[in-house]
Amino acid sequence: MSYLSSLPDDAKLMNVFTLYPETSRPLLDYHEVLMRGPAPFSVAERELIAAYVSGVNSCGYCHGVHTVAAEVCGIERGAIPAALDDLDAAPVEDKLRPVLRYVGKLTRSPSSITRADAEEVLGAGWDERALHYAVMVCALFNFMNRMVEGHGISAGPDYFAESGERLKKVGYAGLNQVLDS
Repeated sequence: MSYLSSLPDDAKLMNVFTLYPETSRPLLDYHEVLMRGPAPFSVAERELIAAYVSGVNSCGYCHGVHTVAAEVCGIERGAIPAALDDLDAAPVEDKLRPVLRYVGKLTRSPSSITRADAEEVLGAGWDERALHYAVMVCALFNFMNRMVEGHGISAGPDYFAESGERLKKVGYAGLNQVLDS
């Protein structure tokens, strides 16, 4: 149930974006650059990171939407919940495990991140640019999780499926186009 009386009780994030386009447009532009632009991680891997961080934060809305987005972009179905349950046993590429471990720790206890944590990511074959992208996706979705929870936004599986498919089809730039209509 939305905490803003100007929004419907069943508000979705697009309702917030529409109500406050001045803060939403630059945010969606940033999503497009980070999540769909050239990067060391594939689109599917970035959506995996977003869904994983959102799961660590128990943000059902973002976790649901980005789990579907990751899966429709190529991440194995069920891999994200499995990674949240037991990262070492989950059907996730070995090279991604240290990245997910890093963003999980950064989400749970940011001040506990150490050089050794970064070295684990780099030792798995990722470069500094990849570590930067992992940090930025993690930071963005920690922000988004708080935005969603702070506004009282929620949804269910049907909406997650619709939204995840929409993200694959139009990306985040397409959401800005929705604001124009």
